Amino acid sequence: MTKNKKPDKSSQLKNKDALSIATAPAHQAVLKTNDIVAEQASATDSLVSSQPYNSNKALEYGHDNALTPPPGATAVPRSITLTASTATEDTGTTKTGSAVRPGTNPTVASLNRVRVDASDRPLTTNQGVRISDNQNSLKAGLRGPSLLEDFILREKITHFDHERIPERIVHARGSGAHGYFKAYDALGKYTSAAPFAEEGKITPVFVRFSTVAGERGSKDTARDVRGFAVKFYSDEGNWDLVGNNMPVFFIQDAMKFPDLVHAVKPEPHHGMPQAASAHDTFWDFVSLMPESTHMLMWLMSDRALPRSYRMMQGFGVHTFRLVNEQGQSIFCKFHWKPLQGTHALLWDEAVKISGADPDFHRRDLWEAIESGEFPEWELGLQLFTEEQAAGFSFDVLDATKLIPEELVPVLPVGLMVLNRNPDNFFAETEQVAFCTAHVIPGIDFSNDPLLAGRIHSYVDTQISRLGGANFHEIPINSPLASVQNNQRDGMHRQALNRGRVAYEPNSLAGGCPFQAGASQSAVSQAGNGGFMPFPDRVSEDKVRGKPEKFAEHYLQATLFFNSQTAVEKAHITDAFRFELSKVAVPAIRSRMLSSLVNVCPELAAEVAAGLGMDLPDAMPKAILEPQLPEVTVSAALSMMALPGECGVRTRQVAILIEEGIQYSSLLRLYDALTEAGAVVHFVGPRIGIFTCASGEKVEADRSLENSPAVLFDAAVLPDGNEAIRALATNKHTLGFIKDLYQHCKTILALGDGRELLDRAGVGPGVEENEGILMADNSSLAAIVPEFIHAVAAHRHPSRDPATKDPASK
Repeated sequence: MTKNKKPDKSSQLKNKDALSIATAPAHQAVLKTNDIVAEQASATDSLVSSQPYNSNKALEYGHDNALTPPPGATAVPRSITLTASTATEDTGTTKTGSAVRPGTNPTVASLNRVRVDASDRPLTTNQGVRISDNQNSLKAGLRGPSLLEDFILREKITHFDHERIPERIVHARGSGAHGYFKAYDALGKYTSAAPFAEEGKITPVFVRFSTVAGERGSKDTARDVRGFAVKFYSDEGNWDLVGNNMPVFFIQDAMKFPDLVHAVKPEPHHGMPQAASAHDTFWDFVSLMPESTHMLMWLMSDRALPRSYRMMQGFGVHTFRLVNEQGQSIFCKFHWKPLQGTHALLWDEAVKISGADPDFHRRDLWEAIESGEFPEWELGLQLFTEEQAAGFSFDVLDATKLIPEELVPVLPVGLMVLNRNPDNFFAETEQVAFCTAHVIPGIDFSNDPLLAGRIHSYVDTQISRLGGANFHEIPINSPLASVQNNQRDGMHRQALNRGRVAYEPNSLAGGCPFQAGASQSAVSQAGNGGFMPFPDRVSEDKVRGKPEKFAEHYLQATLFFNSQTAVEKAHITDAFRFELSKVAVPAIRSRMLSSLVNVCPELAAEVAAGLGMDLPDAMPKAILEPQLPEVTVSAALSMMALPGECGVRTRQVAILIEEGIQYSSLLRLYDALTEAGAVVHFVGPRIGIFTCASGEKVEADRSLENSPAVLFDAAVLPDGNEAIRALATNKHTLGFIKDLYQHCKTILALGDGRELLDRAGVGPGVEENEGILMADNSSLAAIVPEFIHAVAAHRHPSRDPATKDPASK
């Protein structure tokens, strides 16, 4: 038996020279112990002695010092070993590694540090033990009982039992993607924020889109607000711009947020309805909260039914501050504009899609990025001074109000591109934690009382949802900027903090980590000064209340409605009628109608007629003589104002096929659509191979049964007499065409394909309708550009029955 080898003490003393502060000058030589722990203590004493007192203490007091905090006092140790947790940090193993490079935190790096690939590797347990049999549990005999000692089975089942985490209370269902933000110009005049520091600067981002009311397993196409949250991984830390696809909100103060969410969620006595606002408790609440009226107009509009996450705007909702290096501040509102334009689903479409593909928006975003069609948004800023804000007819701290672009134009400042799908939905999209409290130097808050509550609530909910205060260490949440602080321990802690110091000020660690201070030039070690809140002077009573301008609840609701096109107004009317028809208590319906009278009497009358109710008197207003609005119609509030710049790229076009179709016309159309960037799907009565009249083969990747018309933006009816006869007898074909027509989508009928339009009963003279095109072989070349142009229009409102048929209302 080999005896344990005694450790070589010389290896422990290899830092002796570095630590030999205990050796006095030659004429005062003092013989001291050779114990390395004692030597370490003596060297530490010398380091601590370099800070006989807290030199910054006197600078903590007074207003002027509050505006210019100094950097923390520091001292440089003669050896890195002095600030180590152990003097043996260099005598490690393959597990412990070696001493960390000073001032680094390896837990904040690219996601490559946690990506896992199992290629050419066997199964193991979580402890790294290879698994010989993953098919059977351990039993006492082939037909005997399973054994408790089967640690492999127990680990696998136990982990499975704990795989789910609490879902978000709101925004539970979402989809995310990685990308980058590129600044157009340096914005140092307005802000010191890192993403805007220089022209062309690129900042990595992760974006999560979501519905609000529904649970994690609900449908994508519910009528709902959509979350639009962007995490900037800047070199000054993480900045989360957590907004929605609508620029206003239901309430003015965070005190009412739990009430709002309780009202819109499924009613607690029976848990219904899911992902829907069309029920009593929601309308009871908002009809008693007239400040919700403006947001209700947005919610009942087509904005609540986006065609795609890629085709909706985003807004920061609140007023924020930008602060520059000189400490000067300007108010700001954030806008995201999609380059593909703003486009929506029709209500009938959204309902049918939820049955055909509940993951419609998630799939659309994923497939666009996978195919290299990276979605893009332009970031714009509305910039205005406090003096300007004071003169507006509304209060910029009121989240139920927007600033019309005619009053304050939007300044484009950069482009966001989403170019990479997540590796793992749970690890990234589900575990990402957005918090309005996450800001960086150059970005600051206003006194918006709703924003103030969100600053607390978002951090608080992540602690509950993600298992503790260390959610920032989850890889998708960790910043690229170095993290150095004295926060310690807690559930799921990842960082192995070196040394014995976990407080500030300190002298045992040379004063590190130290406060960065306010001045960039004064802290060369830190690189930049720290985050400084804007010193907004406050001299008010401590009260619970709202400013007088908050009392005006209807003028901007009227502005929004008056800014819509006729088709959009009709859809808003239909939505109010549908939602209120689901409300079982007549008094709630009547109360909501009385509120709508203050927005637009004609709107209220149409909704009342659709409900078979008399129009009530207008609800009394909280303020009788509000300040007159600066803008009464704003073109930017209509979705039609942003048709997009991408043509038919990523548009889904169905080409119906059957045995005996004409190949030549189909091929020419396929080539033209592919060249234009459209996504072409061949849709047959079944999937698989079909033979053309001239013998060529075409494969149907979709069927009329599994892919109804609502999943496509346009369709082509093929040529070929035999094929048309077969399609006409299929029970799905005519319904497919009727939906295309009813939803105002572009249809191209080739040759004999015109017969399918007649069979579908879309009416005589259909070829005269906008978006209905006919062609044969001789005219196909001329009609193809017209078809592509018509598809790019998204849909053709002149065919919308909501604007023509009074009975539909």
